[in-house]
Amino acid sequence: MARLLKWVIRITGAALLLGLIAVGVFYMLLSRSLPDYDKSLAVSGLTAPVEIVRDNANVPHVFAASDRDAYFGLGYAHAQDRLWQMTTLRRTAQGRLSEVFGTRTLNIDKLLRRLDLYGAARASVEMQDSETLIALDAYAAGVNARLEEINSDALGRGAPEMFLFNAPISPWQPADSIAILKLMALQLSGHLAHEVRRTRVSLMLNDKDRLRDILPDDPGQGIAALPEYASLFPPQSLPRYAETTRLPRDPLSPFAPPELAGASNAWAAAPARSAAGGTLLANDPHLGFSAPGVWYLARLDLASGGVIGGTIPGIPAIIVGRSARLGWAVTSSYLDDQDLFIEKLNPENPEQYQTPDGFKAFETRNSIIQIKDHDPVTMTLRWTDNGPVLPGTHYDLGTVTPKGHVAALAWTALSRRDTTMSAAIDLMSAADVSEALEAGERYIAPSQNLTLVDQNNIAMKLVGAMPRRAADHESQGRMPSRGWIARNRWQGRIPYADNPEFIAPRGGILGNTNNKTVDQPFPNHVSFVWGDTQRIHRWERLMQGREVHTRDSFIEAQLDTVSFTARSILPLIGADLWFTGTPSPEGTQERLREDALRLLADWNGEMNEHQPEPLIYAAWLRALQVRLAKDELGPLIEEFTHADPVFIERVYRDVDGAAIWCDVRQSSPQETCTDIARLALDDALVWISDRYGNALESLRWGDVHQATHDHPVLGEVPVLRYFVNIRQSTSGGDHTLLRGRTIGEGPNPYYNVHGAGYRGVYDFADPDSSVFMISTGQSGHFLSRHYDDMAQLWRRGEYIPMSLDPDLARAASVGVTRLSPR
Repeated sequence: MARLLKWVIRITGAALLLGLIAVGVFYMLLSRSLPDYDKSLAVSGLTAPVEIVRDNANVPHVFAASDRDAYFGLGYAHAQDRLWQMTTLRRTAQGRLSEVFGTRTLNIDKLLRRLDLYGAARASVEMQDSETLIALDAYAAGVNARLEEINSDALGRGAPEMFLFNAPISPWQPADSIAILKLMALQLSGHLAHEVRRTRVSLMLNDKDRLRDILPDDPGQGIAALPEYASLFPPQSLPRYAETTRLPRDPLSPFAPPELAGASNAWAAAPARSAAGGTLLANDPHLGFSAPGVWYLARLDLASGGVIGGTIPGIPAIIVGRSARLGWAVTSSYLDDQDLFIEKLNPENPEQYQTPDGFKAFETRNSIIQIKDHDPVTMTLRWTDNGPVLPGTHYDLGTVTPKGHVAALAWTALSRRDTTMSAAIDLMSAADVSEALEAGERYIAPSQNLTLVDQNNIAMKLVGAMPRRAADHESQGRMPSRGWIARNRWQGRIPYADNPEFIAPRGGILGNTNNKTVDQPFPNHVSFVWGDTQRIHRWERLMQGREVHTRDSFIEAQLDTVSFTARSILPLIGADLWFTGTPSPEGTQERLREDALRLLADWNGEMNEHQPEPLIYAAWLRALQVRLAKDELGPLIEEFTHADPVFIERVYRDVDGAAIWCDVRQSSPQETCTDIARLALDDALVWISDRYGNALESLRWGDVHQATHDHPVLGEVPVLRYFVNIRQSTSGGDHTLLRGRTIGEGPNPYYNVHGAGYRGVYDFADPDSSVFMISTGQSGHFLSRHYDDMAQLWRRGEYIPMSLDPDLARAASVGVTRLSPR
């Protein structure tokens, strides 16, 4: 027996030793790709030495003798820290993910091939001005210099993911950078999905007057009546309801649901509204969370002066940030830059489609998708005059496309003469607001509201190509239209001078929370769908609550977690529920409801991570929308993943008879809105009790509202996920200025998945006192201490200095990389 025990101990010890050796070897292989920031290196492609100083937050400050060499340095720094992210974005835009990830990403590749973003990017390279071509070429050379170093010095394939996935890296090219910019446009676009949803709901509702309740227009001028979608096509060719054909959500997919399309905040103050007498600018663009995050902080030393701010790896520009003279910020404009066209096939020849001048052959091209461990797939790409033909399996298009027809997409980002990159490069060298506005004319997509400040002035202008539509367009771009009718087709671009703009406002304050900015009639309307109807009210109160502002008051507004929506909606839906007389017995559902109402009655609407009230409120609103709309919409209610405050307010104020939504059509009694509010609160409390118990006071909003910065590829791998995912308890919510957009579905519907991955506040009274922050860290290497070193700072609402002072950058730097010409 003793002998057996000895052998068990020996075998166990040997197994442990082998396991430790395996872990050590694995760590050694992965750590080979950790970049050395303190070194000297001779590289090809430089004209003079470049110095990359990494400050104590690992933000690279690129010092060079020429702009060309500065862009080279940025490309090298991006490739040092975010190579896997860059190459994955490039593969996504190219429709080549399946070469690495197999059938998992085949449908993503198919749709990207049909859109042909990469083909449009290649065609757009020659459209750039000479300075931009220099920047693109130099940036690509910098990336490739890092690739050459990795290969020659055996630096672990450049990223730890490269050991897990066989993903050969081809040299970087200028078209790759433009393609990533177009990919960002795709992630920020939601109008196609809105068109399909509006169409599906219009086919489902018997009472067409209720369409404006469940899909309300933002407050403002009324919209003229549109034809019923079903009346545009032959009877019986469209289903009243068709089951969704949406593909499962994948973290590698750039196709976000419309609720998670682009959002942002930006505001500016003129010197007269600034305590220190200089202009102020705050910006926090909102995108989907991931690890590493989308943003990467950097500083470039250009001939026109230093520029510093947020970059996107793969793109050689400071997208948001400042120079010593100018600050620029972006927010999603929600410009309607997408239209879906229903094209009629020739019944005698399905290779042709109808145009205003008769039938015409599709433009076609074959495309082959290579798939890891599977045979390749050959697909035929088709285009009409209006744009690429999309299959019915994407965007639920099959549910709104009549038999004998196909759907084609018109979208400004598909332009093959896209000069957006040139606009971004020109903006960095602009000396003042006037020059920056001039640079904005070259923006095509994604359309943004560009907020600008210089030493004396503030301005905001919509940049991006605004499609020109005919005044008698049959659907006004709100629903798919018939592609063979001339008046429905785009008629070019509205002149840039006509884009909405606000320059030097008398009140001295400018801002945008993705709210409705103009109230112009169609076809100069900008959009019928906007990104915010709630945050703007809280912002307005904070801005007008004081005569002058400071950097700190702008930070305070950026981090504000008070929900205007909660303050305005709760008194409406709970009007007849707050006071019910004698308390009910302990342990009953009635007592639980009373306790919840008591907590909400004393709540100030702050979506604080440590409080229970935000969860009770959020769950109540979610259950209420389901109760109100499920009997009318049936399974289509699953498409409405987030409660719409405007819809709920219309119902509870009985706007245009909207209170009819409170009556359950299938039941004999006539339910009141108070009945539905009470039932919905009970639904919410049952859900909370099942998950977290009945002790309402012990609930924490932050436990369910975790910011989920997950690795798109390794985030679900057992064990590894604890190293690569970054989770934080967070305050805020769907409708707070500190916006933490919830996922809205699944077992954890309140996970925070979309928000401010970058925050910046710039004070031009003392520019070097400006601050910024990103939500994860600079490095994309999960073994690096800079992978998540900013995450807790970001969660706590802290910032790091955003200075152009070279001495400050060198103080306590984590390393200096010196590149010299070979």
